[in-house]
Amino acid sequence: MKIMFASDIHGSAFYCKQLLEAFKNEQADKLVLLGDLLYHGPRNPLPRDYDPMTVAKLLNENKQSILAVRGNCDSEVDQMVLEFPIMQDSLVMYLDFCQVFVTHGHLFSRDNLPKLNKGDVLVNGHFHVGEMVRQEDYIYVNPGSVSLPKNDFRGYVLYRDGAFNLKTFDNQVVDIIDLK
Repeated sequence: MKIMFASDIHGSAFYCKQLLEAFKNEQADKLVLLGDLLYHGPRNPLPRDYDPMTVAKLLNENKQSILAVRGNCDSEVDQMVLEFPIMQDSLVMYLDFCQVFVTHGHLFSRDNLPKLNKGDVLVNGHFHVGEMVRQEDYIYVNPGSVSLPKNDFRGYVLYRDGAFNLKTFDNQVVDIIDLK
């Protein structure tokens, strides 16, 4: 199974289109969105082609493939225009070799860990920095921000064949963590 993880679209129609094109090209089974989908937030600049209603339309067209968690910029008003659930703070997935705790990052993160077992994976966005780190007891995965990256990495994480791949939108692999 191929699963794509992405975060922090912040209402950018331009980057949402890039994300969905990558999702199509990867032929992933699921797109897991880590929150902050429509609104840019008061601390962020307006992202390129800021158009939350177009982003909602684009995501709704792919609703059968999307799983999502709530970000700190997501609200009940956003849920009213989206046709898939976004209001849960976390979800747990079981992949080939481990349990994966998925959240936005404003409630749980490396600084405030959820209950994890040795070998589990924590996936969150929120910090706008794409990175993957093998910690002593768990693996940390952050796909960064689709529209407002802080470290110039703009992309996503793809899970397939027991490995997490941090990838750019031009299909370059930046990092790999193999769970096998």
